[in-house]
Amino acid sequence: MTLPPEFHEIAKRINNWGRWGADDEIGTLNLITDEVVRAAAAEIRTGRRIPLALPLKEDGVQAGLIPGRVNPLHTMVQINQELFGPGTVACSDDAVTMGLQSATHWDALTHVSHSGRIYNGRPASTITAHGRAEFSGIDKARHIVSRGVLLDVARAKGLDRLPGDHAVTPGDLAEAEEFGRVTVRAGDVVLVRTGQIQAYLAGDKHGYGFPSPGLSVHTPEWFHARDVAAVANDTLTFEIFPPEIENLWLPVHALDLVEMGMHQGQNWNLEELSTACAEAGRHSFLLSAMPEPFVGGTGTPVAPVAVL
Repeated sequence: MTLPPEFHEIAKRINNWGRWGADDEIGTLNLITDEVVRAAAAEIRTGRRIPLALPLKEDGVQAGLIPGRVNPLHTMVQINQELFGPGTVACSDDAVTMGLQSATHWDALTHVSHSGRIYNGRPASTITAHGRAEFSGIDKARHIVSRGVLLDVARAKGLDRLPGDHAVTPGDLAEAEEFGRVTVRAGDVVLVRTGQIQAYLAGDKHGYGFPSPGLSVHTPEWFHARDVAAVANDTLTFEIFPPEIENLWLPVHALDLVEMGMHQGQNWNLEELSTACAEAGRHSFLLSAMPEPFVGGTGTPVAPVAVL
């Protein structure tokens, strides 16, 4: 299916190509300035640390929907081996094979392309089997530390979990912003909670992936207007799945990553954070979500931590 006119109209309104120069490879992460980080540090009041990553394990969230995106395969390569002779210190080592986007992760700006292009107008052909992503690989996103804002869409609606056919709209984001008594600022990393990850945590891996609430094709304009640096949520596909526009697959990915140059994250566990924010009566915090620097990677596992 050819991308419809509605998609291209939104793309024109949010396009950031050239905004930070022709050589830019990190997009909206440019909005996380030193001043933004200094202000984010002031969000720490109690020092409470809340992990947002799922455990890396073989029975993870992947159920075969995307070919090659395998859950972590953890193998011991040596166990109590006395490398330097009998009676010496013994070592145990292990190795992992996994899809870089298989669990809690960031998508790099090269994760998707459309119309033969990636972010900043570069050719999609710059991603190759041996060279990986020549531009905008996840290693270029050297540090993601900023003010985090939880937009708890589910809790704002009085729900534990949004229905599987719910497309999160700009109106929903504004409602959650008001509910949390917080204002999204330039350079923020926004976390959108749907409650969908509850299905996976309860053991329903397939129900977690499909059907799934997620972001609407209209949300990129909301994030663009507020100069958001990055967005993550608690779903497998990030955007509503199946799509809200029939046969238009992954349009939010294309708008966020390709047009806007905004990194996005999936499979973030926001349940404990939701409770903590509700208890504290505030929905902003310092967020550390450092990418693993896989050179040329189109994504990376991440173990984010919110500090209240």
